[in-house]
Amino acid sequence: MRVIESAGIAAVSQRVVAREAGVPPSAVTYYFPAVDDLLVAALAACNDAYLRGLDACTGDIDPIAALARLVADGTGASPAYVAAEYELFLLAARRPELRMEAARWPAAVDTFLTPHVPDPVTRAGVAAAVDGLLLRCVVEADPPSPGEVHEVLARLIGN
Repeated sequence: MRVIESAGIAAVSQRVVAREAGVPPSAVTYYFPAVDDLLVAALAACNDAYLRGLDACTGDIDPIAALARLVADGTGASPAYVAAEYELFLLAARRPELRMEAARWPAAVDTFLTPHVPDPVTRAGVAAAVDGLLLRCVVEADPPSPGEVHEVLARLIGN
């Protein structure tokens, strides 16, 4: 992810990742025979962090407010890191190897929202808002606060 964050996906190679990790290139190619294997592993690590956050939201006294905080704050990563995550998600449109991993986040959001938004069409709209708000929180100079994100989600849900 540090390579993608600093130089973009096009810069990813086993040799560059090995240099960044401080290991011999053979160590990287042993575990990741192709660059796509590295990219899938990177996307899986990103997803894992967000899914842990989403799981924590489930146990919160106000799960939607917790989701709003997750959206506004991400995983606490820098905007450049989150932009690198988005690069990976977008690459899934061109690389089938990434699609299964990219599908984990929307599936988890759908599962999380189901008890709060039983109608599947409304739930799809709320999930789309979650994704759009995540992006806004990364790219805008004055991103929405957790309270503002919560207000949007609560209105869409009907709370």
